[in-house]
Parts: sequence; structure tokens; C-alpha cells
Amino acid sequence: MSSIAPAAAPKNEQEILSTYRQMQSEMQGLIQNLTKVEMERNEHRLVEETLEPLDPDRRAFRLVGGVLVERTVREVLPTVKEHRGNLDGLVQNLKEKLDSKQKEAAAWKAKYNIKTQEEAEAANRQ
Repeated sequence: MSSIAPAAAPKNEQEILSTYRQMQSEMQGLIQNLTKVEMERNEHRLVEETLEPLDPDRRAFRLVGGVLVERTVREVLPTVKEHRGNLDGLVQNLKEKLDSKQKEAAAWKAKYNIKTQEEAEAANRQ
């Protein structure tokens, strides 16, 4: 995701709104990625919880690149834990990026006094 930092100030209202919409779109993409990775992390956690109480020499099957491979619980469990650790790091990274993008969009919105339709309607009702 690229950061929106125009060298020159936007020339008109259209450019301002376009930049804001692009920021919103990037945030939506980050939210979708975060949701997908969190679901995958939860799947890894469930597999880990299922395998831990089992006998280490018990057969376990793992899907590797579309191929089902037979291993033992002893061989599979460390890999599952490692992948879950990687996913934890990725989730943290995505949350930080999303937070940064939300702050950037809020600053842009405040700087150019952008109001959503709901905000404009609420202001008109008062």
C-alpha cells in the first residue's frame, strides 16, 4: 500500500475527494487482508490445540502445495506453531498499517473539512 503524500497541494475539490476515496479504499483492502489472516491464524490455533494432546508418533496428514503428505504429529506440530507465530506477526503488522492509514485519512479529512453524507445530514438536522 502506498502512502498518499502529494508533493504539491491539491488544486481542486475533485483531487481532494479523490485522494480521500483512495485512502478509504486502501483501508478497506487492509481490513479485508487483516480479516483473512486472522481467520487463517485461528485455523492454525485450532489445529495446534487438536494436535497437542495426541501421541507424538500418531500419523498426521498435512496439505503441502495441494498434495496431502503423511507425517507424524511430532513433525507437523512445530511447523504449525511456527506458521501461527508468523501469522501473529503479520496480524500485528497489518493492524499497525491500518491504524496509520486511519490516522492519515482522519488528518486529511480534518484538513480539508470533508464530511460524509451521514455527517452532513446530521449537521442539517441540528
